[in-house]
Parts: sequence; C-alpha cells; structure tokens
Amino acid sequence: RVLYRAPAPRWHRVASFLVAGFPRLVRAQWRCMVAAAVLFYVPALITLVLMQVRPELAHTVFSSAQLADFEKMYDPANAHIGRNRGTDMQMFGFYVMNNVSIAFRTFASGLFFGVGAIYVLGANGVLIGGVAGHLTAIGYGGPFWRFVVGHSAFELSALVIAGGAGLQLGLTLLMPGRQRRGPALVAAGWVGAQLALGAFAMLLAAAFVEAYWSSIAALPDVLKFGSGALLWVLVLGWLWRGGRAGTHGA
Repeated sequence: RVLYRAPAPRWHRVASFLVAGFPRLVRAQWRCMVAAAVLFYVPALITLVLMQVRPELAHTVFSSAQLADFEKMYDPANAHIGRNRGTDMQMFGFYVMNNVSIAFRTFASGLFFGVGAIYVLGANGVLIGGVAGHLTAIGYGGPFWRFVVGHSAFELSALVIAGGAGLQLGLTLLMPGRQRRGPALVAAGWVGAQLALGAFAMLLAAAFVEAYWSSIAALPDVLKFGSGALLWVLVLGWLWRGGRAGTHGA
C-alpha cells in the first residue's frame, strides 16, 4: 500500500510546505536569519530616530518630489491612506509585483558573496526608516503607522527571510566546507529557493492585506493596531512553532 498508493495532491504538498516545511527551514537557517534581521532593522531604527532629531536629513535620503509624494499619500485628510490612486485590485497587483521584486533582488544578490544581500537589506532599512522618520517628524505619523501595521508582519518578515536566504548563498560561496564549491552552491541554492518561495507566499498575503485593509482610513485605531499586533503574534508563532509536531530538535 505504501509503494503503490496515489501521491498526495499537489495542493496538499504546497499546504504542508507552507504550514510545516517552510518554518522548519527558516529555523534551520536561524543564524543567517538573525544576521539579516540585524542588517535590516538596525539601520531602519537608527534612521527613524535620527530624523526626529534632525528632520532635514530626509532631504539627503529622498528627493523633494519623493517627500511630497509621501506626504500626499499619508495626508490625514485622505479617504484612503498609503496611495494616491488606483482601485483595490490594481493596487493588489502593484504591491505583489513591487514587493516580490524587492525580495527576489534581496535573495539573488547573495550570489555576490553575500555583499549584495548585505547592501540591499541595509538600504531597504534606511529607506523604510527614512519614510517612517520623516512622516512622524512632520506630524503624519498617525496615518503612516495605521497603514503599515496591518501588513508589516508578513512583509517585513518575508524581506528578512529573503535576505537570510541570500546571506546563506553568499556564505556557501565563501566557505563551502568539505564540498567542492559547485555542489555546495547547488545544495545551498535549493534551500534558498525554498526559502524564497515561502517568502513570496508571505508577500502575496501582505499585498492582499495592504490593498484591501491597510488603506482604509475610517477604521478605529484599536482595530487597526489590534489586528496588526495579532498578525505579528500569528506570523512569529508560525515561524517559531510550525512543523514542530512529530519532529525532534526542530
């Protein structure tokens, strides 16, 4: 019966990977994930804090046109925050393409011996921290934080995971261990591709939340921030506990 039974449906294998296999893989590469988180969050927090002390620094990171666009998107008077135009469906497609392209570049840049992944993580940290810092400094922080809190758990975690996958590729190129560099890179590339696939699925969820929930300005703060906090708990709990049942040492 084991040898001749029908294979599991494809959707079942995908669901099993996302529920259990992917979080196990993330935990197995925890050193690279921690390094990626530090490379992303530390520049973001430093930039955010610096712009509260010296708001003029925003002009060293962004052009005047970009700053004006950010201010228009997060103007408290807007009916929809975080966007200037477009329907929910149009913005969903835009968010998918934009976020997945950033994550793919973060992962693929690890092929440059990890230096590319380090740069992309740090640069994105500065950009995101810069937007948050500028809008908070000019009094538009309320709409901005209400917009990002809903989808940030999926989006930021996926970016860190893609960066960790890129760092893993770079480390394999630098230190292939007892294997020859070619076979070691193939094995690392397979692991990285699975991590990137899971990150892309997270970004799909982030794009859906961003398009259909995050942009609604009329919802009360308790609902916005409460749902965002719940999603952070669920995402981190899934990455920490997913796939542990029936396994040892995961």
